Amino acid sequence: MSFPAFKSLPGRTVLVTGSTIGMGQNIARAFARSGARVAIHGLGEPAELKSFVDELTTISGQSSVHFDHDRSNARQGAQLVEAAISQFGGIDILINNAGVQFVSDIEDFPADQWDRLLSVNLGAAFHATKAALPGMKKNGWGRVINTASTSALEGAVRKAAYVAAKHGIFGLTRTVALECAEHGVTCNAICPGWVYTPLAAAQFAAKAAALGLSEEETVKQHFLNEMPTKRFVHPDEVAATMLFLCSDMACSITGIALPVDGGLLA
Repeated sequence: MSFPAFKSLPGRTVLVTGSTIGMGQNIARAFARSGARVAIHGLGEPAELKSFVDELTTISGQSSVHFDHDRSNARQGAQLVEAAISQFGGIDILINNAGVQFVSDIEDFPADQWDRLLSVNLGAAFHATKAALPGMKKNGWGRVINTASTSALEGAVRKAAYVAAKHGIFGLTRTVALECAEHGVTCNAICPGWVYTPLAAAQFAAKAAALGLSEEETVKQHFLNEMPTKRFVHPDEVAATMLFLCSDMACSITGIALPVDGGLLA
């Protein structure tokens, strides 16, 4: 799936965290098609990363750069933003998309995994946002979009750290929105339903192994059964929603958790 390219954000600079794999790549490509200068972040093989940077540069006509800061150290979220600002002279749009998962009953949940998920999924987003806001406020324009999840709005068994972090992301989103409301800066959270990404695929495989079923049967019976549409949300649908929220048409939309979930929460 892809959507028509509209040069809606020429001259803007966007930093997309967690954008070297999965849904983040689709988001980065969508912003490149919009005419924005794109900074990507994440891990990967050097040759593949270079190829992706070159692709984004070709699509947008603007130079793209890759950063590899480790968000499991939450304060590197700020260092990442500072590096991008140093490279480009400023950041207009921050997409806090990087995320990790670990599944376990609470009583068996490893403390180091709790710390890792809270750092990557919430702490680093806080520090990155804190570092990006002064420049946005000074310019009188900015967009912060946090990739949350339907888990920001409901509970889920065996996902204590993930659910806690995503609820925290929504709280952070609302607070930033209120503090920036008079400065031309909006902050919103996107709450996707099931999207087929490497993060989700690992959960599908683990569930299939535990149940002794094929992955196809497991996905159909235990994941897509939650989706009224009976299909995965496509990453390009999430990316298109983010582009809309970054447009001037959405300047009065701030502080929301917007489901892109195929009716899951309905």
